[in-house]
Amino acid sequence: MKFLLATVAATVIATVAFAADPVPADLRATALDIFKPLPSTYPAVNDNPITKEKIDLGKALFFDPRLSASGVFSCNSCHNLATGGDDNLETSIGHGWQKGPRNSPTALNAVFNEAQFWDGRAEDLKAQAKGPIQAGVEMANTPAQVVATLKSMPKYVDWFKAAFPGEADPVTFDNMAKAIEAFEATLITPAPFDAYLNGDDGAMTAEQKEGLALFMDKGCASCHSGINIGGNGYYPFGLIEKPGSEVLPENDKGRFAVTATADDSYVFRAAPLRNVTLTAPYFHSGKVWNLRQAVAIMGTSQLGEDLSETEVDRIVAFLGSLEGRMPEVVYPVLPAETGDTPLPSGDVK
Repeated sequence: MKFLLATVAATVIATVAFAADPVPADLRATALDIFKPLPSTYPAVNDNPITKEKIDLGKALFFDPRLSASGVFSCNSCHNLATGGDDNLETSIGHGWQKGPRNSPTALNAVFNEAQFWDGRAEDLKAQAKGPIQAGVEMANTPAQVVATLKSMPKYVDWFKAAFPGEADPVTFDNMAKAIEAFEATLITPAPFDAYLNGDDGAMTAEQKEGLALFMDKGCASCHSGINIGGNGYYPFGLIEKPGSEVLPENDKGRFAVTATADDSYVFRAAPLRNVTLTAPYFHSGKVWNLRQAVAIMGTSQLGEDLSETEVDRIVAFLGSLEGRMPEVVYPVLPAETGDTPLPSGDVK
């Protein structure tokens, strides 16, 4: 009888221990096959050597609202570096207080996305930087007006000469975009997850490790993989079960607008998940404000599975390990306007 009780007790203890620590022994090795840690410094970008002068110029441009026609909106307006690299709005407010069509993605770690915007229409951050400046619903400006504005301020001319030495006319719309790209390439946020991938067992909690295991086992990592835990592929939103119009607006067909291919209807770039705990609301529509709800929707829509509350909690815990150390950014002092600086306009055309 004593032997039977001892056996039962040992079995109960072993079961409890297993339930308390359902973390595979090869968790890190499996994760490294799917994800990659952030580099120890900012990455190189194509056709744009990064220098300190270019970074400093790009930072000034990123914060300068005079790149917009109204003189009100800067890159930082929609990609606020104090609030997770986005504006925490359903969709952004732009020129003439117009409401944009999609949720603003974070600028943090955006350099690691294979393409920019939800539909991937910009191949890199240089191309992306030009888009909002010219979009009527965003900054509503023109390349010629931007160049005239920058050339009207002698300090900007000096900064462009330092950033693009040897060029006869360095103040160009293309060079503006290159400078912004150089600055954005520095906006990387190393997180506990990176420390774990690099060998620090204590960087993540047991609950976060369980969430990582679930994230891989359930199939979330099929789309959200790589260095940015997403941002590197295009997938239908509603692969298994299409969400309702309260989450997926019928009039936004995603990548179809770029490719005009029927198969790309309601296809979007997989969202990068670094710092996702800071960037509510979620999805391209910005309709979901709760991260637990967003995870549950992805379970039913993309995986065809009703995740349990415990599973959602564990996955959300893992997502918390992607919240990184924010880059220290000192707000720049911008050049003063001159009598030649074009006047702002709030006209909506």
